[in-house]
Amino acid sequence: MFEKVVIVDCRGHLLGRLASVVAKELLSGQRVVCVRAEGINVSGSLYRNKLKYAEWMRKKTNTNPSHGPFHFRAPSRILYRSIRGMVPHKTPRGGSAMDRLKCFDGIPAEYQKMKRMVIPQALRVTRLKQGRKFCVLGRLSTEVGWKHEGAVQMLEEKRKARDKAYHEEAKKAARARSKAKMAAQKSIGAAGAVLETHGFA
Repeated sequence: MFEKVVIVDCRGHLLGRLASVVAKELLSGQRVVCVRAEGINVSGSLYRNKLKYAEWMRKKTNTNPSHGPFHFRAPSRILYRSIRGMVPHKTPRGGSAMDRLKCFDGIPAEYQKMKRMVIPQALRVTRLKQGRKFCVLGRLSTEVGWKHEGAVQMLEEKRKARDKAYHEEAKKAARARSKAKMAAQKSIGAAGAVLETHGFA
């Protein structure tokens, strides 16, 4: 890609496929920001994924659990850890790659007006066979102890309302501009063709 920064809208993507593509881009030198991590899909039913998470929760340092491994509950941290597992993060190259990554639940204010991308080869609708079970990472996180789903949903609803109002205003302005342009073309008549040839259309 090699843009200054790429904003990936994670909603509707499969966790592992998304993580693998992002990991490759990070290692290539691209800066990536992942937003709306709570909308990521995971193949397999919610019940199955809860059992897998519970099994992982049992894994800890026996003598002192505060030494790790650390069991993240937030969707953004689960995504971060999935990507980290696909990067040689203990080497300088891998460490600098992980520094180029940011993951967020919802969309922070500084990224709300920037263009967001999707990764077609990681979308659930293109990769998961129809009828197969899947669950949403935000719901799974809530079931295992994440406490901020309500707050993220509230902020997302406010953002969507703002975006809708902005979009309506932009459409109204575009209609007014096109109407004014047509009126101007009618008023200048034949001179418009001459102006077009000189690039003043």
